[in-house]
Amino acid sequence: MKLVILDRDGVINEDSPDFIKSVAEWQPVPGSLEGIALLCQAGFRVFVASNQSGIGRGLFDFDALFAIHDKMQRALAELGGRIDGVFYAPEHPDQASVMRKPAPGMLKDLAKRLNVSLDGVPFVGDSGSDLEAARAAGACPVLVLSGNGKRTKTKHDTADVEIHDDLLAFARTHIERSAAQSC
Repeated sequence: MKLVILDRDGVINEDSPDFIKSVAEWQPVPGSLEGIALLCQAGFRVFVASNQSGIGRGLFDFDALFAIHDKMQRALAELGGRIDGVFYAPEHPDQASVMRKPAPGMLKDLAKRLNVSLDGVPFVGDSGSDLEAARAAGACPVLVLSGNGKRTKTKHDTADVEIHDDLLAFARTHIERSAAQSC
């Protein structure tokens, strides 16, 4: 299975220190939806693994989260793309479970449900917790410089991290590399 896992806020959509709480606040990072569509059209299954502590903080509810994801899926469908599954950790950071990044539980759960190894699977994120979760789960950490990515690059060890300007740049490179390896 050709698989890519993405963080959501800062990678697919613009992030906010006040959280993305509604459909109206959800705005894609330029080129991100096109990047996902390219991955899908190249035969990759795309999943999201995202901390959503706004639920645990009482800032929005599950209905709002599902409406946001519905908007994302509809926008992707218009471009010939889709997200095959969304995994999220809704708890407050003070009550974090093993599912909340930087812990690897969410990624390991995804791998278990799909019956795959994460060895060689890119996990694309914009934060230090994304990089840590990828490493701990055995996935390949990939940093995009959208969202918090530029700050993450300066504050975290990125020696083992593939870095791209944004999700579209990652998608193009990953598809090209994958095609070259299959020849």
